[in-house]
Amino acid sequence: MTILVHHLENSRSQRILWMLEELELDYEVKRYERDAKTMLAPPALKEVHPLGKSPVVETDGRTLIETGAIVEYLVAKAGGTLGAPAHVDEALRYRQFIHYAEGSMMPPLLAILVVGRLGLLGRPARKPLLAMLAGHLRWLNDELFQRPWFAGDSFTAADVMMSFPLEAARDRAGLDDRFPNLLAWLETIHARPAYQKALQRGGAYAYA
Repeated sequence: MTILVHHLENSRSQRILWMLEELELDYEVKRYERDAKTMLAPPALKEVHPLGKSPVVETDGRTLIETGAIVEYLVAKAGGTLGAPAHVDEALRYRQFIHYAEGSMMPPLLAILVVGRLGLLGRPARKPLLAMLAGHLRWLNDELFQRPWFAGDSFTAADVMMSFPLEAARDRAGLDDRFPNLLAWLETIHARPAYQKALQRGGAYAYA
């Protein structure tokens, strides 16, 4: 059964398209545009799932939400491809970064986005939030000094999960030349054929 991805522009769902291309699974895309004023998802997404968020995936008679859960579902569907490596340390890092991407990295990025839209009212909060995120970026940059990919020597779904927060950090939260390993990693993933195919399927994406 073909997988249907409800894909919101410039959102976490870009990772699902990329993941599907890496796994060479058949899928269809239904693209949604953000409201031009609020930048929120359109009401039509609530017709798919009550939360009205993206990504939402329909497959095998199920409606799935949450990027990490969808990625783990796709890994299992593909027989473990891009899943946890066999080496115990790499497997632990894999699980760590699968959850870290949304659990630790995205909250300060979302906070920075919100305070940026508050204008002068949000200015006092921006500096401490950027300092908090800089701590994450320093640690992640050091991690990629030790190995080419987040889990270890091989590309995995953990790298797919880490793509969006780091792309967003480069766009609005201080990921710059101070963190050369992260920038090199972004350049590497953006050059992957599957990533480029996902861009073609999903349409314009501001963070590539």
